Amino acid sequence: MQLVLERCTIRAWRSDDAESLAKHANNRKVWVALRDLFPHPYTIQDAHEFLHRAISEQPTTKFCIEVEGVAAGGIGIRLGEDVHRQTAGLGYWLGEKFWARGIMTDTVAAFTDFCFNSFLLRRIYAEVFANNPASARVLEKAGFVFERPPQEQRHQRRTASRFTALCQDQVEA
Repeated sequence: MQLVLERCTIRAWRSDDAESLAKHANNRKVWVALRDLFPHPYTIQDAHEFLHRAISEQPTTKFCIEVEGVAAGGIGIRLGEDVHRQTAGLGYWLGEKFWARGIMTDTVAAFTDFCFNSFLLRRIYAEVFANNPASARVLEKAGFVFERPPQEQRHQRRTASRFTALCQDQVEA
């Protein structure tokens, strides 16, 4: 899959993305807005391990955000299972150098459309920590609607709001 947008390209991860991935992911400002699975500091070894998993997983659900010819961030979904099989959680991040350019809004909107067209999904949701209002604005601009006010995350001292996008036929029904 490759989606060429005005400001970036969404594409499959490649093993040669490791150096750029480690460079942009190893940033405390990026890390504080992400889930605990995202390591900090982010080393070249972390990049190689992530890329090995992302490249080999099927179906592919994690993608690179390429800006100006380099791997500048990532976007992906976690597919639900069993009774949640038509639902997916969305996650994304972008290197600080590329913030405030409209890249993520375009990326989230295009990637959401891709996911609804490529997977049997009716709903995609994203959770945003209270310390990241810019991400909430990205989701709203990309067509997501506010679903749930901030709730404390289990085992964490952070709160997260939930935003949701519905498959178009769900909206029209």
